[in-house]
Amino acid sequence: MSSIKDVNRGTIQTVLGPISPDQLGPTLLHEHILCDIRPPSWKALEQIGAHVTLENRHAIDYGEVLAPGNYLLDSVELAITEVKRLQEVGGTAIVELSCGGLNPNPSGLKAVSQATGVHIVMGCGHYVEEYQPAANGARGVDDFAQEMIAQVRDGAWGTDIRAGLIGEIGCQAPWTPQEKRIMKGAAIAQQATGAALSVHPGRDADQPQEIADFLRNEGADLTRTIISHIDRTIFDDDRLFRLADMGVVIELDLFGMESSYYKLNEAIDMPNDASRLTVLRKLIDRGHLTQIAISQDICQRTRLSSLGGHGYGHIFRNILPMMRRRGFSDIEIDMIMVGTPRRLLTLG
Repeated sequence: MSSIKDVNRGTIQTVLGPISPDQLGPTLLHEHILCDIRPPSWKALEQIGAHVTLENRHAIDYGEVLAPGNYLLDSVELAITEVKRLQEVGGTAIVELSCGGLNPNPSGLKAVSQATGVHIVMGCGHYVEEYQPAANGARGVDDFAQEMIAQVRDGAWGTDIRAGLIGEIGCQAPWTPQEKRIMKGAAIAQQATGAALSVHPGRDADQPQEIADFLRNEGADLTRTIISHIDRTIFDDDRLFRLADMGVVIELDLFGMESSYYKLNEAIDMPNDASRLTVLRKLIDRGHLTQIAISQDICQRTRLSSLGGHGYGHIFRNILPMMRRRGFSDIEIDMIMVGTPRRLLTLG
């Protein structure tokens, strides 16, 4: 058995092996390429959404129909096609966060990376409790920590393909005791491996702060902690700035979702891409440029280019030009797309 010292510190760990930080160009920090994000209770239902047509696509996206099949990305061939389209518009790397409960496929990711030339960094750990095996209920903090350390150090999900980041570690609101044990384990694994930690908060405006406070108390490195999905969670400056003042990375990762209607939380108005850029501008003007990440969190078939969606290249085709039109400087864009990903993905 190898030891923790065998972690390739100072490098970025991709599914094809370590690379030097200067090899990493523009990067999407929160995506899914191969995953099954259907809630367990949906798997026995009619798999509407597995076949996307011009007639059903809007109804699926808007939530007019329950479409479990839309949440299954299991074709390596289709993934290669989609990731090649990202590479063609300037994307060089993807962080793939399909962790425990989401049917992670390290070998499939390796095949996609080999076929496209796009660097893929794989996450590890566990998604929200609903998706976890029953056996997790009896596991302790150290057991979870050692599992995640081994996934970075030795290989994940029964392979020798190493994770390069911890996450996305799933939380619900209210937060469950089991999820808290996993988060404690993730904090230990972060310290042991030097990997960054990506967190999926519950759909409650106060939970990102609750998680940040919790991780600080557990000794986590908040400067290497990404709080995801802020664009569907926090809608006021007070909460946003208080969270940013903790030193965490604020991730707006639902770019491309332009509808104000959000099926998973009908009480909120989902921002559009222009509104997301307004939030980025506020954070930058307040001094938080090095704490910003953007991505698209693609985990539905209808968001793939081949099936009528925006695809992984949306930020490169549409958002970066929009940022330039709105006065974002090349230095700011480079920090968001390259500088911060390099810092976070380099094992410390």
